[in-house]
Amino acid sequence: MAIRSKARRNFHVPLSEELYDELREEAQRSDQPATELAREAIDHWLARRKKQALHEAVASYASKWARTDVDLDPEFEAASSELLADEE
Repeated sequence: MAIRSKARRNFHVPLSEELYDELREEAQRSDQPATELAREAIDHWLARRKKQALHEAVASYASKWARTDVDLDPEFEAASSELLADEE
């Protein structure tokens, strides 16, 4: 996972002793700094949340406007259905 920027700012995150020990053990196993593993984990989590929020927004929009004039153009929908049927 790519970290967004090379500029660094410190952020203090208190960890339970168990989580701290697990992070340190993984850092040793992977021969990477624990701070880098933590950055990657946070970056991955934030990217996943962003993707989830986008999915929820699209689903909400689709649910709100389904079967209305804003929904798919009937001709476009028919053409795509025909195309899919031809592929089978």
